[in-house]
Amino acid sequence: MKKINIGGMEVSDVALGIMRMDALTKEEAAKAIQAAVDSGINYIDSADIYAAGQSSIRFNEGLKLTDIKREDLFIQTKGGIVNPNKGDIPYGNRYNFGKDHIISAVDGELQRLGVDYLDSFLLHRPDPLMEPEEIAEAFDELQTAGKVRHFGVSNFNPMQVELLQSYLSQRLEINQLQFGIMHSGMIDFGMHTNMHDARSIDHDGQFLEYARLNGITIQAWSPYQYGMFAGVFIDNPKFPELNRKMQEVADIYGVTKNAIATAWILRHPAQFQVLLGTMNPQHIKESAAGSDVKITGQEWYDIYYAAGNDMP
Repeated sequence: MKKINIGGMEVSDVALGIMRMDALTKEEAAKAIQAAVDSGINYIDSADIYAAGQSSIRFNEGLKLTDIKREDLFIQTKGGIVNPNKGDIPYGNRYNFGKDHIISAVDGELQRLGVDYLDSFLLHRPDPLMEPEEIAEAFDELQTAGKVRHFGVSNFNPMQVELLQSYLSQRLEINQLQFGIMHSGMIDFGMHTNMHDARSIDHDGQFLEYARLNGITIQAWSPYQYGMFAGVFIDNPKFPELNRKMQEVADIYGVTKNAIATAWILRHPAQFQVLLGTMNPQHIKESAAGSDVKITGQEWYDIYYAAGNDMP
């Protein structure tokens, strides 16, 4: 598996997101973790709201059943979404980027994950009420205490990053954004510049170009979904042309369509990191295999067109 550099960390360009790990037994969790590591994945992504913290707990339980060492993994989590009526970690109805909450969120995840430090911590979506001074104080305290080594955000636009970065002593090195064959708005907008059709609308603030200019890694979440959690497009009869083309390319490289969906994202020169959400060990292996497949430019475009896109 190929490696990319995130703030000096040499990490796999495919990561395992554990949002759904709470649904597994600890033995099943151990198999999913082992399948990821056996595939070359060394990066784990969680969040304190995933199953009200239970996904992080199940990861902790599963990891203990393997021989995998903590220091061989890069463990990341997110925080900042809360529900003031139901405690701090169930799916929430507001954001809280106050210093005390950020520190509490990290401490809670350290305990649930069973680790002494986080390799990276991300603010979970932008809070319109965020006060950068408080966030800066929280990040400084967390870094000085050795609890967090790297920092980032999720679903921020460029100016939100610029605003927050101007107050921080740490670099924001990561932004999580949904991206994949069927969620390609960052690319569509660039191709449809100076046009009036729907694809010309910029939903991301040109973050793709901003990330490349500023050395920020985009972690692509829900890479195999269409819409907002509407379902997966792989082997979905709603997308026959796309699946035919993906299978055609998969046959050339001797891999599955899952691998091609991964390879399509990684073919982009922005050096994305793909976040897998599956807990199926076989699907983890198949999807991770895309890291070692470099499709041609023509194959990339053919898949893009098969997904219903066009060339202006």
